[in-house]
Amino acid sequence: MTFKLNDEQRMIQSMVREFSRKVVAETAMERDRTKEFPAENLEKMGELGLLGMMVPLEYDGSQADTVSYVLALSEIAYSCASTAVVMSVHNSIVCESILRHGTEEQKQTYLKPLARGDFIGAFALTEPHAGSDPVSQSTLAERDGNDYILNGTKRFITSGKNAGLVIVTAKTDTSQKHQGISAFLIKKGTPGFIVGRLEDKMGLCASDTADLIFDNCRVSASDMLGNEGDGFKISMRALDGGRIGISAQSVGVAQAAFDAAVKHAKGREQFGRKISKFQGLRWMIADMATEIEAARQIMFSAAAMKDRGENYTVQASMAKLFASEMVNRVTAKALQMHGGYGFVKDYPVERFYRDARVFTIYEGTSEIQRVVISNHILKDKRRP
Repeated sequence: MTFKLNDEQRMIQSMVREFSRKVVAETAMERDRTKEFPAENLEKMGELGLLGMMVPLEYDGSQADTVSYVLALSEIAYSCASTAVVMSVHNSIVCESILRHGTEEQKQTYLKPLARGDFIGAFALTEPHAGSDPVSQSTLAERDGNDYILNGTKRFITSGKNAGLVIVTAKTDTSQKHQGISAFLIKKGTPGFIVGRLEDKMGLCASDTADLIFDNCRVSASDMLGNEGDGFKISMRALDGGRIGISAQSVGVAQAAFDAAVKHAKGREQFGRKISKFQGLRWMIADMATEIEAARQIMFSAAAMKDRGENYTVQASMAKLFASEMVNRVTAKALQMHGGYGFVKDYPVERFYRDARVFTIYEGTSEIQRVVISNHILKDKRRP
């Protein structure tokens, strides 16, 4: 059964679709070339309430549900995946983590301006030698009176250069493994907080990915998010929401590639007829449409479970796994349908193909999603 949207969800989808295709799409190709951060897009998105979508009205958010959020995120990704990934991390991970675990003072100080879009948020978990295994991270936070002093390096941090606030994980007790990790809210410009090298990436070129270096960075104990030792729990819960965001990005990019391929097939002639008349391409189109719809439905399922307050960890992993693998297949087929034109940068499908590749990697690789899903199934005592 197709997921049924209510009137408010349809209104949000329609509003964001119009904004995305009129405003965001206009500069996407140029930003991909110049690697310019989409600051103007994000400023306008803040005005539209798209940077605090699931934040309550009392904290200057839009108080939308998760289904509305994934609809909006998919529409932004349709036009510019670089803008979408910034929106996703900002909403799914940063704002939600502060809303869920922050003190009232932290919500007033940080969540409100984040929800308004006054500045962008980032999340720093990954390290040079700790990716899928966050317990192996080596960044340390040592207590010093009413402060903590952080030392270490974070890698592959989305919006690391342009974020005004970063949630940073660090070990506060090296003897406690995952229970010894804590999370901190660190503002841009804090002494000892240094933005390192920027990655030269295959795709998502307008979204900066940076090293963050902490060199005796002093952070007030009042800027710890949650309690000492909560960092791993906060991170894992944040990634559940983030994985739904990745599925939404995947659906948006796949839909854009599919639409471009269908348009090309209807207009391109070979052997005296439109290539859309050839059975081989028609079957490709059918497979692509089916995969996109399947990904969209599992995305809605995970989002709806989250909205109902159910445990959605496994469904989020399933949505992320299927959608991210799907978008790589769909963009590859879309590029193939373009023939030689798909290989040149004059056509957006080339960008879609490059942008999609990282979706199976960040916020938990496909392999990690399979671990999460299979662990749940094998531990389920209700199963034979």
